[in-house]
Amino acid sequence: MELAFEFSRGDGPQIAATQICEQRLLEMAVERAQSEAALRQSEAFLVEAQRLSSTGSFSWCLATDHLIWSEEMYRIFGFDRHLPITLDRLLTRVHPDDLSLVTGMIERARREGSGYAYEYEYRLLLPDSSVKYLHVRAHGTQDQNGAIEVIGAIQDVTDRRVSQLALDQARSELAHMARVTSLGALTASIAHELNQPLAGIITNAGTCVRMLGSNPPNITGALETARRTIRDGNRASEVISGLRALFTRKGAATEALDLNEAAREVLALTVNELQRNQVVLRLDLQDDLPAVMGNRVQLQQVILNLVMNASDAMSGIEDRSRVLLVKTKADQLHQITLSVADTGVGVGAEAVNQLFESFYTTKPEGLGIGLFVSRFIIESHQGSLQARPNDGPGVTFLFSIPQRACL
Repeated sequence: MELAFEFSRGDGPQIAATQICEQRLLEMAVERAQSEAALRQSEAFLVEAQRLSSTGSFSWCLATDHLIWSEEMYRIFGFDRHLPITLDRLLTRVHPDDLSLVTGMIERARREGSGYAYEYEYRLLLPDSSVKYLHVRAHGTQDQNGAIEVIGAIQDVTDRRVSQLALDQARSELAHMARVTSLGALTASIAHELNQPLAGIITNAGTCVRMLGSNPPNITGALETARRTIRDGNRASEVISGLRALFTRKGAATEALDLNEAAREVLALTVNELQRNQVVLRLDLQDDLPAVMGNRVQLQQVILNLVMNASDAMSGIEDRSRVLLVKTKADQLHQITLSVADTGVGVGAEAVNQLFESFYTTKPEGLGIGLFVSRFIIESHQGSLQARPNDGPGVTFLFSIPQRACL
């Protein structure tokens, strides 16, 4: 049996077009499959990268409060992957001591919208009582429909922070031991140096009394012992002068330095402590600040002392923000001033002058020598250190030293 096919003259181009369409559809299907495979691979890489770096990502729509989390976010917060995530549920994981900080950031995002940007750290308190430290970076953005959302990333930095806390504790204990050792050595030195002239003064005074009380009085001997008393008194005075020179480190190496740079170096060392105390650091450093001539270590010692004192003064404040403002400026008298202002408990005007006395302290654990030593350091730089109660809460400490060209 023979089969015969007949094609009209117009059928050839139609069949060819159909074959081309089928071929293109096949190619598109292959391309789509390849694209989907590449996308799945990319998603797998992203998930693995987030797992390795302990970093999750999120988006938050401000209008609806709808949250979208990456897989790593669920692991960090300890939530079930299929559990709907809401702001209220998220806040149940926040450490109670950091709850006001997080809620404050949420309210700030609602106010600032697309202009919102922040970076900060807070803690989680998980159901098993373990604590996690999180580092957050996020910013507000606007999509093509005008909706405002916050996009961000959260990294679990617990291991790093625990190590840092242990290191800080070790440094604190070492610094405390160094202060105790130094104070003990200083006390021993004072006792040793003053013991002999004071003993001589007491002995000579007793001898002088006996000589004057004898019958007849030994005037010549009394005059000689009085002269020895004066000699030993002068020796004691010289010991005190030597200690004053020690405090001011006379003869310490000096250099031309940028006080802005010196302050930034100190603040970089204190940023962890300030964050733990929930202190908001603000800088107002004058551009093109003239250089000063001084000892970098000594001046940074003063700055560090003022910054830590300010942080401690705000540790118990709960009814207002804990703000620390570090400011520098040059005046027309060729003086460079650095000030540290806080919003802490403040100090009465009558007690301001006492702050710089040796062994005077308002802190139960304080030694009362920090501001005393700081004043001597600034005076050795031909400057002055003072304290001023703020118009509002807190106090401002500031020191002024001459510009380099004026020394």
